[in-house]
Amino acid sequence: MDNSYGKNLKLKVTGASHAPKMTMELENFPKDFAINIDELNAFLQRRAPGKNKYSTPRKEADIPVFESGVDENFVTDGEKICAVIFNSNQRSGDYNFKDTPRPSHADFCAVTKFGSDVDLNGGGKYSGRLTAMMCIAGGICKQYLKSQGIEIFAHIYSIGDIYDTPFDLKNVSLNELAALENSEFPVINADSGEKMKNLIEDCRTKLDSVGGVIECAAINLKAGLGDHMFAGVESRIASLTFEIPAIKGVEFGAGFGISKLRGSQANDAFCIENGRIRTKTNNCGGILGGMTNGMPLVFRGAVKPTPSIGIMQDTISISKMENTTISIGGRHDPCIVPRCVPVFEAAAAIAICDMLLDE
Repeated sequence: MDNSYGKNLKLKVTGASHAPKMTMELENFPKDFAINIDELNAFLQRRAPGKNKYSTPRKEADIPVFESGVDENFVTDGEKICAVIFNSNQRSGDYNFKDTPRPSHADFCAVTKFGSDVDLNGGGKYSGRLTAMMCIAGGICKQYLKSQGIEIFAHIYSIGDIYDTPFDLKNVSLNELAALENSEFPVINADSGEKMKNLIEDCRTKLDSVGGVIECAAINLKAGLGDHMFAGVESRIASLTFEIPAIKGVEFGAGFGISKLRGSQANDAFCIENGRIRTKTNNCGGILGGMTNGMPLVFRGAVKPTPSIGIMQDTISISKMENTTISIGGRHDPCIVPRCVPVFEAAAAIAICDMLLDE
């Protein structure tokens, strides 16, 4: 079974939510790059559980232990980078859904494919917990890209039907980064953020959950990264973004909204600004023909509501082949969107770093 990503970089993640440890392997990363370990740990803590009332109460340190690929000063040595995170706060007794699969979880499909011995504790290998390992690789790649002048950042675009101020597709800048950096609840409009928090709290108290959309941008990319077909920018970013559990849709630039426009409205006309080739609009999201065009790269992803909820739901008993109901206990996020924001940044960073290595 292939669980790796990359054309140049090779990323592999193994482990499970309630396994003793999870492992990340990253091959072909540039040699002699000094990783800022404090910055990496801070990035991982943005995704870590148990930080506030709108995330799962499960608490994990999520501090990576490097087994190879870096020296004692965290400088890469050109070998495979291998890092592990040890799980310490499992409660596997909360999870026994092999016979009564949880609606919208992988339980039924996993049991059908691998049999009743499959590990589904905490979601097993299908859990969002494994995105911590993506964030190790993505955090390292994000630091490397920053050293090349490329910045990647994201925000909560919406929770339910409450929207934040969107990025200006043409003029995404470091001003937004300054507003979002190190924010526990990354939004541009603080008033919208408070309304989102209230909605999440309302869902939590009602044993329900809510989803949303994340918007991510990469700026200062040169034109010509990527290629057509299977090496295209959209396909490489989207394939990693869809590795994040609960992602049900990805769009670039104007996204699905572009289908409502005429060509005369949708086309991004070229122009010269301050001696640079730019476009007057950025409906394409910085990508043409699978390649960057030098404008901000902007994409969004739809995050479904957390499927583990306390409200009684319909399901089945596989052994009895009859209908039944289920109420899911345990520790779950009423909304996973806030903790997904750094994972989007990680996915973009890994994909863009892989594209840089094309050259």
